[in-house]
Amino acid sequence: MPAYHSALNEEPDIRQVGNLGIYPIKTRLRGPAPVAASNEQGDIIDETLDLFRANSLFRNFEIKGPGDRLLIILILFISDCLAKLGSARTPPTQIEASKTLNTLAVDNFPIPGDANFLLNAHYAPPVGRADADYLRQYLVQVRQELAVRLVDKLYADGTGKPSKWWMSFQKRRFMNRSLGT
Repeated sequence: MPAYHSALNEEPDIRQVGNLGIYPIKTRLRGPAPVAASNEQGDIIDETLDLFRANSLFRNFEIKGPGDRLLIILILFISDCLAKLGSARTPPTQIEASKTLNTLAVDNFPIPGDANFLLNAHYAPPVGRADADYLRQYLVQVRQELAVRLVDKLYADGTGKPSKWWMSFQKRRFMNRSLGT
């Protein structure tokens, strides 16, 4: 059974930095990401959250476009988020989880082209310093928005504890990789 790919791979006129797609997102956070129109169905973050659990079961993933490249980075970030929350002695409250994941989102991390980026074989580096800075800022904004929405999903049941159906994926490694954040 093949993995699930991004529906945004075929979007026309999408800016790319290297070969990573820069997609609009629905957010109130400041940053360089294009703002998605409110009438759109969803954005790359919604798609990542929807596909995370199914795709995290796969060890292989065929990249079919720039949307898949961003999807991979975001799925690996979710894995790191769940691992970070799962490593706590007691399950964190929703406020503690928000703080922890927001800190993780803005921590320094490698981008395509950096020597310690694990997937450099599949990603083209940014062309110049300005593109690299833009990509880093875009990824920080997307990671922050993803962290906010992930916390909302984890604590949607109102019990004050993270969902066991999400936390059961904390030891799963998509493509047997981790961003190492």
